[in-house]
Amino acid sequence: MAESDSKLPSRKLSNADVATFLSKVAATPVNKRAGQRGRLIFALDATASRQPTWDRASQTQGEMFEATTSLGGLEIQLAFYRGFGEFRVSPWTAQSAELLERMTSVFCLAGETQLRKVLRHAINETGKQKVNALVFVGDCLEEDVDEVGHVAGELGLLGVPAFMFQEGVDPIASFAFEQVARLTNGAHCRLDSSSAQTLRDLLSAVAVFAAGGRPALEDLAKRRGGEALRLVHQVKRG
Repeated sequence: MAESDSKLPSRKLSNADVATFLSKVAATPVNKRAGQRGRLIFALDATASRQPTWDRASQTQGEMFEATTSLGGLEIQLAFYRGFGEFRVSPWTAQSAELLERMTSVFCLAGETQLRKVLRHAINETGKQKVNALVFVGDCLEEDVDEVGHVAGELGLLGVPAFMFQEGVDPIASFAFEQVARLTNGAHCRLDSSSAQTLRDLLSAVAVFAAGGRPALEDLAKRRGGEALRLVHQVKRG
């Protein structure tokens, strides 16, 4: 696994890529009772290859909270894996500062991927109280794709969409992440080295979807604009 941003694709994320991802977000049903906070699991690969982009991922989560404040807020749980079988989750929180402090205290360690654990955890959590969406950011996959797909199918049956953000161009990861997205009725989006602002916009869009569904996503597009969010509006008009 590479250890610099050179592992990221050189081509810029196209408007078509973003539009396709956002159209899938907008078309995904959300199951949330009126008056409840949306609940979103924010899961990350914290193995060694992610170190160059870890800080960027840490900085984006604050905007996810900000975008959902007017909707009654969003509860987020941080989950990450690293090292030799290490898998950790934080308590659910609606406080941006608390989650940011947890994320900035994490450092990456070499190890194999554990996407199945992430998916299984999401299943267990939604068994306790409904989870509205899973966001995952990673760059590779070293597990059996069929086994990952089986667990993803279970998650899909529970109505929890997985939004898979891929850094880099690893073909196995691309195939696996696309399968997870399809099996959970979520979406897959590949990022590049210039995608920091786009990632913020996309994560905000997913967070708003988790908190308020499609109407809230449309409203955010009108209020905030930005490349990705303008595209949400264009997709909805189409």
